[in-house]
Amino acid sequence: MMVVTTDGIAGREVAQALGLVKGSTVRAKHLGSDIVASLRNLVGGEVREYNQLLAGAREQAYDRMIAEARLLGADAIVGVRMQTSTIQQAASEVVFYGTAVRLK
Repeated sequence: MMVVTTDGIAGREVAQALGLVKGSTVRAKHLGSDIVASLRNLVGGEVREYNQLLAGAREQAYDRMIAEARLLGADAIVGVRMQTSTIQQAASEVVFYGTAVRLK
């Protein structure tokens, strides 16, 4: 599955637009990792616990978008965007979306 942020794919022609596809997930902080992250904030540096949490959320949302495109019989997803938002103080949502297409 080709996934691009551009509206088209160089050297390929879009035969059919199949529609919007998306994938999302909401992740919440874990008490144990939150305590470690709070301590790390005192001394500075990368907060690996949150980095791992968000990396997993991005991967899951991306995979869900691709799965939805496959169900439509898509060859590619164009115009892909990612958005994050805070649901509450301890939880964030990650959303990937784009247009599923069939290529010639």
